[in-house]
Amino acid sequence: MSELIYWVWFSSLRGLRVVFLRELMRRFGDPKAVFLAEQRALTECGASAEELDRLFEQRELKTAGQIISRCEELGVSILTLQDAAYPSRLRGIPDPPCVLYIRGRLPDVDSEAAIAVVGTRRSTPYGDKMARELGYGLTKGGGLVISGLAEGVDSCAAQGALMAGGRVIGVLGTAINEIYPRFNAPLFDDVAATGALVSEYPPDTEGSRKFFPARNRIMAGLSVGVAVVEAPARSGALITASRAADYGRDVFAVPGNADAPNSRGTNALIRDGAHLIENAAQILEEYENRFRDKLKPDAELRVPKEMAEPKSPHSEKRPVQQKSGREDGTGFFKLRVPVRHGKADGAGTPPKLSEQLEGLSEQQLKIVSVMTKPSMHIDDIIDLSQLPASVVLSELTLLQIKGFVAQAGGKRFTLKITKRG
Repeated sequence: MSELIYWVWFSSLRGLRVVFLRELMRRFGDPKAVFLAEQRALTECGASAEELDRLFEQRELKTAGQIISRCEELGVSILTLQDAAYPSRLRGIPDPPCVLYIRGRLPDVDSEAAIAVVGTRRSTPYGDKMARELGYGLTKGGGLVISGLAEGVDSCAAQGALMAGGRVIGVLGTAINEIYPRFNAPLFDDVAATGALVSEYPPDTEGSRKFFPARNRIMAGLSVGVAVVEAPARSGALITASRAADYGRDVFAVPGNADAPNSRGTNALIRDGAHLIENAAQILEEYENRFRDKLKPDAELRVPKEMAEPKSPHSEKRPVQQKSGREDGTGFFKLRVPVRHGKADGAGTPPKLSEQLEGLSEQQLKIVSVMTKPSMHIDDIIDLSQLPASVVLSELTLLQIKGFVAQAGGKRFTLKITKRG
């Protein structure tokens, strides 16, 4: 029988102390040996009678087999602690997860200047802006962004990285197939398409508040540094920063107003010795020698003007505009024109097509030109445009910000341009 099923079994054990599980792995070396061990040998590991009962109650492989089948059904890959592809950084922390469930493609984290950008869910506009700019700048400069994809700072950092055409590792505090918060589904899909979603919890696992603090150790373990944007005095972001310090990682903090509740935690980190940062360049310069072949010191790290104030990922979304006309054979549809595209040049007459498309890049024009249907799946847009997936996702994000494209569910996009002249 494959070793994988034993790893899945061991990682799914519940109701046992972490210290006991660690001792089992230290004593027996691998999950299969634990599964086959006799009661006497298990007792010598310091287990209580209650823990032994719980262990024996769960000593069956049917559930693990079902988890593996469910992962195959969902296209989720499984990485175990013994696999060569398991990140060495994460393996080196005191309590690495035995199994990682992955949706997407996990980059070679150990060769990357991976920075976890974290902060409060109840971020201010200042926090959103700084998180987005850090995500964008880190990515443009050759770094890799790690995010918890929570509402607020985490989502904004991931959004900034995607705007820069980069990859993100999203570390979940839920089952690998659960999206939380639910309105972040498009962001989760984009992260999985270009980078990876990672969780130590198999599909359909019932959620628990304990999962979120636990996932912070994974974020810190995968990174070389943690950047805290906004964090109150009591914040999960501070747990991640504390874990990072324990693991010998760098801790960075964005300063805030002295009387701002959301900055009490970050300002305290700075007082305690965290690196004060104002931009991504100040983070990347710490790793120029270590990742010389990866980082791009001459890159433009500032967010372009047209991206400076995009809509926050946790703000209320406008309904998708419906098609109001028919295909005219040129690849464009007659759709309601957003006000930002210019005023009408007559009584209700929309501006000319050339006027609407002014300022779009060559790649954006290429994407717009292939959107020949009222609603198109992201995969079709990628195939027809013949552009890399990361480029298409980045440019579609910009087109949404500018109001040229609307995103619906199921990774589908709608063009919002009126064809006229």
